[in-house]
Amino acid sequence: MADSQSNARLRADAGAPTSGVIHIRTRLTADFTVISNALAQRRGSAVTVGVAVYIASLPTGAPVSIAALCAHFTEGEILISRALRELEAAGYLERRRERLSSGQIRTRTYFYDVPGGGEPRSDPDPDPDGPPGPPAPRGPRKRPVTAPAAAVPEAPRPEAKQEPEPEPPPSLAEADPQAVAVLAALQRVDSRLHLSVRDAARLAPGISRWLASGLGTVQIIKLLTDGLPAQPLIHPAGILAYRLRETPLPAPPLAPAPRDERPAVFPFQTCDGCDLAFRAPEPGRCRSCRSGSGRHAA
Repeated sequence: MADSQSNARLRADAGAPTSGVIHIRTRLTADFTVISNALAQRRGSAVTVGVAVYIASLPTGAPVSIAALCAHFTEGEILISRALRELEAAGYLERRRERLSSGQIRTRTYFYDVPGGGEPRSDPDPDPDGPPGPPAPRGPRKRPVTAPAAAVPEAPRPEAKQEPEPEPPPSLAEADPQAVAVLAALQRVDSRLHLSVRDAARLAPGISRWLASGLGTVQIIKLLTDGLPAQPLIHPAGILAYRLRETPLPAPPLAPAPRDERPAVFPFQTCDGCDLAFRAPEPGRCRSCRSGSGRHAA
């Protein structure tokens, strides 16, 4: 009697899970970044975790402004700004305004692997595969007392790349009064579109461009208020800025076609020679009487 054959495995692999993810580990020796599980498994927005991992993988001095992050990610300024605020509130990100030796003020961004992990390090980790050490307390570091040594001139360190100082927002007094009136009218259509003076000054130039393109006030308000979500608006100024930037302007109305001019129609006149009715601007004789071939009355 022939043995029955089966394609089923005789024995399941020991320790293999019956469901869920199965990791295929590869030991990396270069071009990798160590991320804590607290950050990688952080509950909430996936954009926040992605921005944090991207910033952690960048070298020191790389730009991490909103414009630089928007150039890398497909998300817009609203989601990127919200992710940076969440990281700053959680303690992973810190933005400091520091004064340089020249007297200028620059904003520097510090990123912490662990919230509250002390001052940032400029030297790389000599053992990236090893376990992280305990977080160092914040504050000035104490230097050990050593014997005096001969003075050795230090090589100048390259200055970290500094982000440019953000330009001050435009003043509301310099904005177009008609554009400001349009922004103020938005709140009467939708009470959620309550704007501050600073937001109104930033949005006024976009309204002015729409007005200059030929759009009317009623049409602009309709384009900015139609189709808004039903839930509360967390950042209404950001939604209006997105619509001013991304909404295509409607085509201007076509000019009416010129009408064909019809010749003037003269009133009826009675001929003085033959009593025949004819059209003429003034009373007189008809064409036949003027030519001498007219009919004479009996």
